[in-house]
Amino acid sequence: MPDSCHVTLTWGHTIAAVAFDMDGLLVNTEELYTQVGQALLQRRGRVFSHDLKNAMTGLPGPQAFALMIEREKLTDSVEILEAESEAIFVDLLPKQVRLLAGVEQLLDRLDQLRFPRCVATSSSPEFAETVLTLVEIISRFDFVITARDVAHGKPKPDIYLAAAQRMNVLPENMLVLEDSHHGCRAGVTSGACTIAVPGDHSQDHDFTGVHARAESLLDSKISRLLQV
Repeated sequence: MPDSCHVTLTWGHTIAAVAFDMDGLLVNTEELYTQVGQALLQRRGRVFSHDLKNAMTGLPGPQAFALMIEREKLTDSVEILEAESEAIFVDLLPKQVRLLAGVEQLLDRLDQLRFPRCVATSSSPEFAETVLTLVEIISRFDFVITARDVAHGKPKPDIYLAAAQRMNVLPENMLVLEDSHHGCRAGVTSGACTIAVPGDHSQDHDFTGVHARAESLLDSKISRLLQV
C-alpha cells in the first residue's frame, strides 16, 4: 500500500498501522469454536464449560487443545483433536461464518487513511485463509501472520512484534484490536496501543493494560483514534 498517514494521539502515540485479531473480532468463529468444543467433549462424555472456553480463547490451536486434554483428562492427542475439529469446521464454516459489526466500515476508513494493516491470528494459516476468503476480505489486508510464524503464540507478544516489523512501524505506533484476554496481553506486552473489543464469549475477560474497551469495531473509541 502507499505510504500511510500518521495519526498522533493525545497520550503521545502516533498510530501508523493496524493489526487485527481474527476470531471473535473480524468474524464470528468464536461462536463456532464453542460448537466445536461442545461436540468434541460431548462425544467423550464431558461438558465444554465456560471456564474452559475462557482459558482456551485466543491461544494457538495446539496449546488450546493441550489445555483441553489436561483439564478434562483426555487420552486423545492434540493431533487427534485438531483433525476432529477441522472435520467439524468443514461443515460449519460455509453455512455459519460471517463478518462482525463494523469490519467493512473500519477497513474503508483505513483505505482512506492509506494505513497498512494485517491480521495476526492464533489460528492456522490454512484456517485463516479459508475464513477470510469465505467472508471476502482477505484481499483487504497486506498480509496474515499466524502463530506458526513466530516462536511463541499469544499471550506472548511475538506475533505483534513481528506484525509491527513487517509493517515497518514501531510497536508503539501500531493499533492492536483484540477480543480476548490472551490477545490483549500480547498486544499490551508488545508495546502497541491495544483496544479490547470483547464479544459475548469474552465479556468477563481481564483486559488489564489496554488503552480502552470498545463495544464493537464501530465504537467511537476506535474511530476517534483515527481522526487526522
